[in-house]
Amino acid sequence: MSGCASVATGEGEDFNARVLAAVKTMPQGGGYDGSDATKNRLPKACAVADGIWTIDARVARPSFCSGATYLVLLRALGSGPTSLFPVVDHQDGHGVFGRWNANGPGAAKLVADLAAGVNFTSWEQARPGDFLKIWWTEAIGGRERGHHVVYLGHTADSVRFWSSNQPGGYGVKTVPRDDCKRVLFTRITTPERFLQAGKLPEVDPWLVKMLREDFTWDEVVTRCRVRE
Repeated sequence: MSGCASVATGEGEDFNARVLAAVKTMPQGGGYDGSDATKNRLPKACAVADGIWTIDARVARPSFCSGATYLVLLRALGSGPTSLFPVVDHQDGHGVFGRWNANGPGAAKLVADLAAGVNFTSWEQARPGDFLKIWWTEAIGGRERGHHVVYLGHTADSVRFWSSNQPGGYGVKTVPRDDCKRVLFTRITTPERFLQAGKLPEVDPWLVKMLREDFTWDEVVTRCRVRE
């Protein structure tokens, strides 16, 4: 992606710290399950009193990757409109969580549309507390196999992250970098933009199609404004 701006080194540091602090409060284990029944546990994990959110991830077990990272996002945000909370039978591409949970670059597309941060592919620019989408294959969309995580660090040969991982559930995992066919980092630099999430259209048709159709990386780069 020559010609694209690189990620500024100072962006997002404070929110990254909040993301990492949220990870430290998350429970361990609980098992992994990507079923609709598991997804429908997420709303029970979210409550609000006097404008302050309570996110109890222990309720959302077993868990799945994008659900786990979304609970971390909510903990890091701490407050805001309850329209950010998942609802029962939340559909991919619908609402805020439905965007984050969609196949392909769901979280990256949400952050791009809100102008809440930056999306990039450079391992060298990555910082602990960034969100990271990993593709295990070249497919994007309906046939993809992927994972959504909180990035913790990497070496020349491996990457370390936190998420809900198979089979154990919530926890830290390290995998070979060679297993990552594509990566897309998302750094939230202006979290206050999530206060405007209710102004987004109810449905993102492009992300809805990710559930069944295949897409190219060039489309992802354009729509998510991906930098180097």
